[in-house]
Amino acid sequence: MSLESIKSALLASYRNHGGANHLDGVNLPSQESVNLLAAECMHLLFPGYFEERTLTEADLPAHVESLLVRIQRRLAAEVEKCLRFSRHPTPAATAAAHTEAFLTRLAEVRRIVATDVEAAYAGDPAASSLQEIVLAYPCVLVISVQRLAHELYRLGVPLLPRMLTEYAHERTGCDIHPGARLGTHFFIDHATGVVIGETATVGNHVKLYQGVTLGAKSFSLDAAGNPIKGVKRHPDLGDHVTVYAHATILGGDTQIGDHSIIGSNVWLMRSVPPESVAYFKGDNLVVRSRRQHEALVGGVGRGDGAADFSI
Repeated sequence: MSLESIKSALLASYRNHGGANHLDGVNLPSQESVNLLAAECMHLLFPGYFEERTLTEADLPAHVESLLVRIQRRLAAEVEKCLRFSRHPTPAATAAAHTEAFLTRLAEVRRIVATDVEAAYAGDPAASSLQEIVLAYPCVLVISVQRLAHELYRLGVPLLPRMLTEYAHERTGCDIHPGARLGTHFFIDHATGVVIGETATVGNHVKLYQGVTLGAKSFSLDAAGNPIKGVKRHPDLGDHVTVYAHATILGGDTQIGDHSIIGSNVWLMRSVPPESVAYFKGDNLVVRSRRQHEALVGGVGRGDGAADFSI
């Protein structure tokens, strides 16, 4: 088959299957630029960790200013593209305002991200230092980038928040939607395979293990058979909750109470009261109070939501 015939087939495909190409439209945000934006923000959140040379305190003001200038310019350009895509009436001015709002939130985001690093160090006996956590634990990247993307999501910026979280998703195997609301001191041990949906909320001092899904039961459809957007679909986790590996928790009306433990491989589509333990015994889901469970199995659990417990 000649190159000319291959070209003709592709051109026909572009005409007949238009959803897979974007021609004669507005300039879409650049994936390469968005990836650089995520990386530059990580440098800003964790100065001295990802530089090629030692960063001194004397260097810090100039270093931060240089990063902020690059981030401001890049972010404003990409946000403007996103707003033009959504046919916003004032894309340039609104992009400038959104960029300023995002930048003013960076110090607060950094304060919260520091609690995530502390939680990872406290929650993993294999961790030898905070430096190891930042440099080698995938949860730091995926949670930090999600917190940044969430700020843009709250501002109503289209496209860009999801592109940012995909930067972390493809590097860690952990997928957290930018709409999810995360509390402080959040730790995802191992991280791989974790999925957290758009309308999920996660309380403070929550610990998840690999393979956990906070997902939707099903999608409500409109009269035309299309999924209804903007409804609560994903569960809520209270404070000091621990969810062990490969547990699946589904539904917008599913709530996991404070200080509860969800065992490995549990499939859960109903709420669990505070201070509970949920696990499978044979084919049956068992939900007990932590006090009852600890009496039965000999007192495991430290009472802080990060119990020495597994199913």
